[in-house]
Amino acid sequence: MAGAVAAGEVPGAAWWVGRHGEPVSTGAAGVHAPGTSDAVSPDTVFRIASTTKPVVAAAAMSLVDDGVLALDEPVDRFLPELARRRVLADPADPGAGTVPAVRPITVRDVLTLRLGLGLDFTAPWPSPTLAALAAAGLPVGPPAPQAAPGPDEWMRRLGTVPLAHQPGTRWLYHLGASVLGVLVSRAAGRPLPAVLDERIVRPTGMCSTGFGVPAAARDRLGPHWTPPGPDSGREVYDPADGQWSSPPAFPDGGDGLVSTVGDLAAFARVLESLGCAADGTRVLSEAAVRAMTTEQVGPVDDEGGGWGLGIGVRRTDEPGGRHAGSYGWDGGLGSTWWTDPVTGTTAVLLTNQMWASPEPPPLFTAFRRAAFGAGPAGTSS
Repeated sequence: MAGAVAAGEVPGAAWWVGRHGEPVSTGAAGVHAPGTSDAVSPDTVFRIASTTKPVVAAAAMSLVDDGVLALDEPVDRFLPELARRRVLADPADPGAGTVPAVRPITVRDVLTLRLGLGLDFTAPWPSPTLAALAAAGLPVGPPAPQAAPGPDEWMRRLGTVPLAHQPGTRWLYHLGASVLGVLVSRAAGRPLPAVLDERIVRPTGMCSTGFGVPAAARDRLGPHWTPPGPDSGREVYDPADGQWSSPPAFPDGGDGLVSTVGDLAAFARVLESLGCAADGTRVLSEAAVRAMTTEQVGPVDDEGGGWGLGIGVRRTDEPGGRHAGSYGWDGGLGSTWWTDPVTGTTAVLLTNQMWASPEPPPLFTAFRRAAFGAGPAGTSS
């Protein structure tokens, strides 16, 4: 980490590596802003982008545990905007018209990102669906918490866009996690930040995790940076008092959280212990954790990785069926968390610089190999 910072790969980073919930190596290197002495620490608050997804999925699974949601029920009673959907006859040609959806969207479809809307990494950018979302005033680029309208208006606009694929037939990235946040809120009858705090954050001890940073913690949130370009230096993507410094109108279940390495390690411990926090508090049922961390869809990337319920998994084949190997997820703003349940190893790395592409930068690949060796969790996601 120190070498990567000295080489200018990132301005600053913090990490946590542990075995069976106990830290083996934790620390920080670098600064909040190049050219300053404002050091990053293990308590620094980072924008974690898509590493948000598993945390919000855990809140959804807690509602499944309590019988508030059922995985195979239609979402219509909580998300009427997604009822009786129309589907593009040709996902690449909106002029070809639409056909009726053959069945309703289910809770499982949303958790597995198969509701029929999202980012298709195999299609030209922007796809007709993304263009329609942008035309409806919904942001489709990098995370921008203050750019979206409130949840009800967000859903209303989403409901004007036809599905690109029939429900349950195609994994499409990201948008399902944003929908999941609204589903969790409406099912629980409370705003998503309150539900997350009640069901996941407080029971797990994730005291620095949330949508926006309270005033008392703002000194731990520095600016966030773009990667340096071939002919220019890095630029500020979000200043310290920018979009994550206050609660957003739309708490995005796909990429809206801030957190620390210690908080994400505490969350990882809940999954590794099949649902219990470090103090023994039960956060999720064992069945919920096993469902989350077992491959439901795959492969979803070039490395053969799959997707469970709201979380990435790297499958280990065992006789009798599919069983999860490592699990976790990455955030394009410069975060990663993976756990290998076979060795009990968890590795969290948070940086203050966004990735230049969906492929992890060399620093992340080196970090994973140092933590996991050459196993599935040590490969890119």
